[in-house]
Parts: sequence; C-alpha cells; structure tokens
Amino acid sequence: MPVPFVVTKFDFRPLDIPLHTPFGISGGAQAMANNVLVTVGLEGGAVGYGEAAPLPPYNGETQADALATLAGARRWLVGRHAADWRALAGEFRQRGGGRCGSAQCAFEMALLDALTRRDGTPLWKFFGGAGTALETDMTVTTGSPEQAATDARAIRARRIRLIKVKVGGPKGPAYDLARLKAIHEVAPDAPLILDGNAGVSRADATTLVQGLRGLGIKPALLEQWLAKDDLVGLRALGEESGWLVAGDESVCSAADAQKLADAQAVQVLNIKLMKAGIATALEIVAVARRTGLGLMIGGNVESILAMTVSACFAAGQGGFTFADLDTPLFLATNPFDGGFALDGGAISVAHITAGHGVVPK
Repeated sequence: MPVPFVVTKFDFRPLDIPLHTPFGISGGAQAMANNVLVTVGLEGGAVGYGEAAPLPPYNGETQADALATLAGARRWLVGRHAADWRALAGEFRQRGGGRCGSAQCAFEMALLDALTRRDGTPLWKFFGGAGTALETDMTVTTGSPEQAATDARAIRARRIRLIKVKVGGPKGPAYDLARLKAIHEVAPDAPLILDGNAGVSRADATTLVQGLRGLGIKPALLEQWLAKDDLVGLRALGEESGWLVAGDESVCSAADAQKLADAQAVQVLNIKLMKAGIATALEIVAVARRTGLGLMIGGNVESILAMTVSACFAAGQGGFTFADLDTPLFLATNPFDGGFALDGGAISVAHITAGHGVVPK
C-alpha cells in the first residue's frame, strides 16, 4: 500500500516578480522580488507550495543563498514522511537551513501545504483555528515628502486605515519628520507604525521622538528603530517616549524573544516566517504568550502565496494586534491563483478549505 505522507517530489526554481516601484527600507531598496518557489509532492498525488522571499537590505539573504540551501535538501528529503514535518524542519536547519531563514520557511511551508491539502484541512485551522480575519496596514517606503503624501493618499483611497512608514537611513531625522508631517497632513486620523529596520541611532531616535511630539503625532508603534542588539536603548526608547516599541530584527528565535522579555526591551514582537521558518515562529509565539508580549505578523517582499500563509498563521493562532501583510499590493504581476481575500485593510482566510489555497497559474 502506498504511504500518503511519503515525499516523492521536491523541486524549486527562481520566482522573479517585478514591483511597481522599488521597495525601500533604511538599509536599501529592492526593485524586484527575487524569490524562490518550492514544490513538494506526496505519494497519492497531494502537492504543496512554499515561497522563499529573501530581502538583502533586511538581513543580507539573497535568492542565490536560498537556492543553494534548498539544493542540498533534495538528496535526503525524498522518501521521508512529511507528517514528521517538525523533525524534517530541524534536520533542514542542521544541514544548513539556519544560514538562510527564507529557505527554511519555504521548505516548511511546502511540506505543511502538501499535508493539509492531503487531509483537506485549511492551514488557518491547522494553526489553531482561533480566527480567520486580520487588519493589515500598508507601507510608505523610503522617498521624498511629496512621494510620502502621494502614497498616503493612495493608501487611504484603498480604504486601508493603518499606515506603516519606513524611517531611518542616511538622510537623517529631519528628512523623516518632513515625510511624516506630509503624511499626517493628508491622513491625520491614520494610526502610524514607524519602522526603522534597525537603522536609527539613539541620538536620531531622540530627535524623532521630540519632532513627532512637536507635530502632534502619537505613533501606534515604533518598530525596531535601534540596532538589533541594543536592548538597553530599546527599553529606554519605550520609557522615554511612552509609546509601544516592537522588536523585529532583534527576534529571530525563541531565545531572542526570551532575551527581549527578560530585558523588558519591547512590548511587541514582530514575527516574520521568513526569518527562521514556521516551527521557530510557533516557539516565539509561545514565549510571547508566557511573558505577556504583544504580537505582530509581518514579512519580506512576498507574493500572495507566502503572505497567505502568514495570514493563516496569525489568524489561526489568534492574538495578533498588528498585521503588515501588504507586499502583494506592491507587485506588478501575480503569478498565482487563490490566496487571502482583501477588502480595504480587512484580510480574510475563511474561504480557504485546504492548505493555503494558492497555486501557480
């Protein structure tokens, strides 16, 4: 008798998707999503898909890194039991996946998609079934004050309530304050998430806080302004500003999350599946639950495939206050069918009946 959980196929290929405009953060910009599509097949015919979305300006990972990491898995994965996905994820990490979190994520994503499609279980239910809905923000990337105002108007025209703004980088806090002033003028009621991608110095952080107060802007969240290892500075930023602070680059493992909790450095953890995969993300959620830290779901420059998995993860787990799952809106083409439903800023995965529901066109 065939064993329906045995892996019979493991393939991967580059997935290059152009963007409408470059996606800029404090560490640089990306003009195209140079991602990787992973396919896992099981005995009996079930097929699952995963996506690696490395983002070099974020942590240095490249498409070549992901492809090289995935290439080693084909030799040992075929013939193994996909139902042991956590053990396989651990083996993948030990064999080199830890050097490229996006490859680790794509590997686990494809396995879980194949398993849940085979069982007829939606991924949001697999992750706990706590809910099926989230509210996403949309990002104003780096650029001029004029462009920031234009982008903010376009976001509000989409009926998206929350605006995320990239700050930090070589032009300094005065430039960011001019951009934030322009955004606030066209969308004065929009809650703002200000993301520094670890590119803001302590001195510039102080200037930004003072400037924001002068503009009458109270951000909803300060996301990773300071260097990822500056836990003392992150704690001081929250204490001095009185605003919520989130760790992003600072938290790539459960140990990182515990360290942030012990240092009382942040109030929110931004979980990105692309950092270290799904199994690790579940461990980070467990730390947050135990220590009382809030949760945010985010991502790199990902297509509807990976973003739908993140939506299923956060909605199914429940308790995520913030969601930043907007990058499909930045892509000029969509090579997939299916995925989460988006109405304004409201994301729903309730219609997904098996796996993550996304397939290549």
